[in-house]
This record gives sequence, C-alpha cells and structure tokens, in this order.
Amino acid sequence: MASTSDIRNGLCIRHNNDIFKVIEFLHVKPGKGPAFVRTKLKSLTCGKVLDNTFPAGRKIDEVRVETQKYQFLYPEGEDFHFMNVIDFNQITLPKNIIDGANLLKEGEVVTVIINTEDDSPLAVDMPLSVILEVTHAEPGVKGNTATNATKPATVETGAKVNVPLFINEGDKIKIETTKGTYQERVKS
Repeated sequence: MASTSDIRNGLCIRHNNDIFKVIEFLHVKPGKGPAFVRTKLKSLTCGKVLDNTFPAGRKIDEVRVETQKYQFLYPEGEDFHFMNVIDFNQITLPKNIIDGANLLKEGEVVTVIINTEDDSPLAVDMPLSVILEVTHAEPGVKGNTATNATKPATVETGAKVNVPLFINEGDKIKIETTKGTYQERVKS
C-alpha cells in the first residue's frame, strides 16, 4: 500500500475496481482545511479519463507494472500486432488501448505497460514525437495571411494534422504524439 505522497505521473493504481494510470497530479495545501491531491486518472481498461481528489495521507492501492519495448509490426482490423525487441515474442493489442494509434508507423518502437500480477498488457506509451512523411497537402498560397495560418495535411499513416502553409507533399514532419500536433519540418 502506498499513500498520496507517492503519487507521480505514470503511477498505476487500483481505484473503484479498475486500474488507472496517473496522467496529472497536483498537491494542494490550502490556507484553510487539510491538504489534498488533485489527480487526472486514465482507465487502462476502457480509456476513460476522470478527475479525482484524494485527501492527503490516504492509502492507495499501487499496481505493480513493468515496461517492455515492443516494435509495431502491422495493423489488422481493430488489432495491432507488436513484437518484443528482446525475445521476439509477438502480442496482439486492441487499438483502443493505444493513444495516438493513428500516428503509429510500421517499425516504430513503443513501450508496453504490463501488469506483473497476470502478465496482461495494460497500455501502450507512444514515443514523445514521431517523424512522418506528408502524403497529401493542398498547396499554400504565399502572402494570403498575416498570421500563423495552417492547412490540413495527411501523413503516411492516414492521420490528418494541421500544418503551416509552407509544408508540401513529400516533406517529413515531426508530430507530437500526445496532442497529435505539428512540431517542425525535418530536413531529409
């Protein structure tokens, strides 16, 4: 058993008969009243995100997990196939437990969180950013705006991302996986 002082980003806990991962937390010490911890929790079984407040010092049930590196092989319907980079075992995971699955390219290495109690995969952590090639983008007209304007573009995985007007088909761009937003153009 852990307490609220042990809460940190990425911690997996058992709460309301489900397993949650801490996405955000904030220790609050108000002027009046007892301290508390405000958290944002993501369910690892259904993907639902909820806000929860724990009183300071409350015991929480920590779930022991381990992380392993897996390489994405290919999608098949709503399932994604991965291979362990160390022992080459293959697993199949449903698309709904992968955040940013539309940005996942074949050969990409991800971190899979595995519950040590029953060796079941709980979640997939994508890399912070991915580099993808733009397959379709409308041509940008120079001089038609005075501010930072964007246009929709389709990348090689089929995902749609808003990019600046100077991005063209064939350009490689860096995309932040947590928000699915454009970061920068990558020189080849």
